[in-house]
Amino acid sequence: MRKAPDSSKSNLSVSPQGSSPASPTPAKLVAIVIGAQVCLVKLYSYFRSSAAYRVRIALNFKNMPYEMVAVHLTKDGGQQRKPAFRAVNPQMRVPALELDGGEILTQSLAIIEYLDETHPEPPLLPKDALARAKVRAIADMIACDIHPLNNLAALQYIKRQLKHEQPDIDAWYHHWIIEGFTAIEAMITPGPYTCDGQVTLADVCLVPQLFNARRLKVPLDGFPKIVAVEGSCLKLPAFDKARPENQPDAE
Repeated sequence: MRKAPDSSKSNLSVSPQGSSPASPTPAKLVAIVIGAQVCLVKLYSYFRSSAAYRVRIALNFKNMPYEMVAVHLTKDGGQQRKPAFRAVNPQMRVPALELDGGEILTQSLAIIEYLDETHPEPPLLPKDALARAKVRAIADMIACDIHPLNNLAALQYIKRQLKHEQPDIDAWYHHWIIEGFTAIEAMITPGPYTCDGQVTLADVCLVPQLFNARRLKVPLDGFPKIVAVEGSCLKLPAFDKARPENQPDAE
């Protein structure tokens, strides 16, 4: 990680693109300076996106500072649908991670596994193959089974194209969360985290899904182990800093 000059005024500064015509800054070198670290990765995020929340946790856990570009998913008809963001991710979804060479990574689990492979300490996947498979199983249950049925695009389609009322949409949302959480509750091993005593990809996926469940008022009384894992994770700075309410674009 390259070092930046110390700043006596602030521990957070932005080097805006085009701020000095005499010395233009290449787009890929636009960076946020956090403390003495300069990061050359750029995260396209939305504060309430659980998929972007996962990547924020992983970046924090790896102690990797990053520039954040807010993409509002409901304002102006959805900023993800604008040509500027379509050029970043043709799927029109967040997160997207731009690397210092200009390459774009999409899909939260692919991004996180890339980060884990290129920045292996501290790890988010166990070294043991069996333990790794169990972690991935829980992560996939959330990212592939629960989340796609309840993300913004699916809920908007149910409302706008299928003409369902909000109580029906809420019932749909609650059903899939409860069904998925029932299985995960049974799979959690002795804590404090989802898979024993080490933070893993499973925790990175679980905590954002709990945020969404609370926001949509899903009853969680039947999931004491899940709630306990959330409490343990949110005590860690990597998770706390990634919370939606702690993001610069939070509303």
